Amino acid sequence: MALVTGASRGLGLAMASALAAHGAKVWLNGRDAHSLTPAVEQARSAGLAAGGQAHALPFDVTDEAASTAAVARVLAESGRLDILINNVGQRRRQPLDELPAQALRDLLEANLVSAWHLCREAALPMRAQGFGRIINVTSIAGPIARAGDAAYTTSKGALEAMTRALAAELGPQGINVNAIAPGYFATETNAAMVDDERTLAWLQQRSSLGRWGQPAEIAGAAVFLASPAASYVTGQTLVVDGGYLAHF
Repeated sequence: MALVTGASRGLGLAMASALAAHGAKVWLNGRDAHSLTPAVEQARSAGLAAGGQAHALPFDVTDEAASTAAVARVLAESGRLDILINNVGQRRRQPLDELPAQALRDLLEANLVSAWHLCREAALPMRAQGFGRIINVTSIAGPIARAGDAAYTTSKGALEAMTRALAAELGPQGINVNAIAPGYFATETNAAMVDDERTLAWLQQRSSLGRWGQPAEIAGAAVFLASPAASYVTGQTLVVDGGYLAHF
């Protein structure tokens, strides 16, 4: 039984669909119930051959009461929670002197604190089961940085650190905690950049594979970390970036 946040489109939907295609029962989260409908249908279609299932679970991850209620609903209707993927993320590019402290706080709430709260809620049933897989979606902006993007980099770097800390704390209870750090993916959010020829030319020079990643290409990392094949992997960040961090 899996819960994937931010699964109405993009990388979240790709990961949810991949889990369903491997037989998992997946709850797809998004803030808007209407936008989840086609996403759930896509995940259901992906899971048909393997017996996977997909259900909508609309709530705002920054609302702690709603997040707690969502986990309770999963447990009430499914009996257990085995996999949590914290995929929700927001970005705000502004220089230091233009970014108010409250904007940083808001970004940290969305990118870090919401994941912290869901990890706490998910850890309760996972401890009782003696099994769990938590996957936090960070970014290559965690270990590296660029000017004018300090808030996002701060939040993703903290999420990566939290992943290591929770791996150390929850490992004795049978819960593996890892992260996936995506690079440049051709998602709806990045549509303007994907259509920019200058960005593509730069990416061709800057990364080993020289192209944008497609959302489906994140799926293998999520399935691996959620599977028995990763039973001895915890506290790690799996980078999926077409060689961006390895290339100069």
